Amino acid sequence: MESQSQQVQSHVHQPSKGTSFLRTCFNGINALSGVGILSIPYALAQGGWLSLGLLFIVAVLCWYTGLLLQRCMDAHPRVNSYPDIGSLAFGSKGRKLVSLFMCLELYLVAVEFLILEGDNLDKLFPNAELKLAGLKIGGKRLFVVLTALVVLPSTWLRSLGVLAYVSFGGVVASVVLVVSVFWVGKVEGVGFHDKGEFVKWAGTPTSLSLFAFCYCGHAVFPTLSNSMKNTSQFSKVLLVCFGVSTLCYGSMAVQGYLMFGQNLHSQITLNLPLSKLGSKVAIYTTLINPLTKYAIMITPLATTIEEKSLFRESRLISCLIRTILVISTVFVALTVPFFGYMMAFIGAFLSVMMSMILPCLCYLKINKGSRSFGLELVLIGAILVIGSLVAVFGTYTSLSHIVYSLKHHGYA
Repeated sequence: MESQSQQVQSHVHQPSKGTSFLRTCFNGINALSGVGILSIPYALAQGGWLSLGLLFIVAVLCWYTGLLLQRCMDAHPRVNSYPDIGSLAFGSKGRKLVSLFMCLELYLVAVEFLILEGDNLDKLFPNAELKLAGLKIGGKRLFVVLTALVVLPSTWLRSLGVLAYVSFGGVVASVVLVVSVFWVGKVEGVGFHDKGEFVKWAGTPTSLSLFAFCYCGHAVFPTLSNSMKNTSQFSKVLLVCFGVSTLCYGSMAVQGYLMFGQNLHSQITLNLPLSKLGSKVAIYTTLINPLTKYAIMITPLATTIEEKSLFRESRLISCLIRTILVISTVFVALTVPFFGYMMAFIGAFLSVMMSMILPCLCYLKINKGSRSFGLELVLIGAILVIGSLVAVFGTYTSLSHIVYSLKHHGYA
């Protein structure tokens, strides 16, 4: 989910002679290995063991649509980004549509960061509360607000170069998280004893939505490709990135499901016993990562707004716009504080569109030869059908869960 973060990094750090194969692989893995790794065991618990096969199917389909984006770029030398591909395929409307989905995805991921911090800090410091001017705020809500106050100054930075340096370490964090959970299960006595269920059809739409969220790095792929010394190697980069990411996701899903079964929370860190050293390492790793990336999510949105403002050069107006954006994410996080359901909604409504549907539509529009009946057209048609079904049923299911949870918890 940190695709925009990686897009910024690629622009800032791109050397004059291009980025190496290894560096591009690292950037691509970081784009794919985001906060979705926390919910991948929950996704498996929602659909049962059979849904593990769906994880690999989604990975293969998204890998293939990544290749389609590369072919779209090869069609015109001036295509440098995902919005450029949308523009090449469908003109200005295509550019606006792609940009809109990218901005919505960035905004909601920023909201997810606040919910994530609130949930895990509340686990570390239960019953915490603060009284201010006669108002009492505590629990998750308190930590959401405190997190926003901590990250707010970083959003005022207008230098993308500075922010790019703040947003490193995603790959290392994901590996540390997987190893820490394994350590808790194997060494610190939790064990891998839960058999789970083979299939849960009712939870399959949620599983697919969360899987789609995990592979939503397509917005950064065009930029990564352009940054390479040898762009012809990008297909190999995609293979490495999806292979490594799927290995991390699959191992986390299996060990988490074996450890906690149907009792899994939306974030596996909420299941880990605090008395274990590995649990503390996992939770603190989880807490640090979003703090370093929140500003990267908000900055592109703020820049877009500032460019349309009459006071675009005003430092004060810039800080005001960014502060308002942060406050709005706090409001959404407090109103809909359901990490798993929000992630499923993002995956079904936005990630499926960006990672499956739009790459196929753009490719069919740009490459006329792809419209001839054959294996390629059948495969693209199958992806469009699958993506549409996941988008419809996944969005409906996630929204239903959100509405029910709002009523059940007294938010509405």
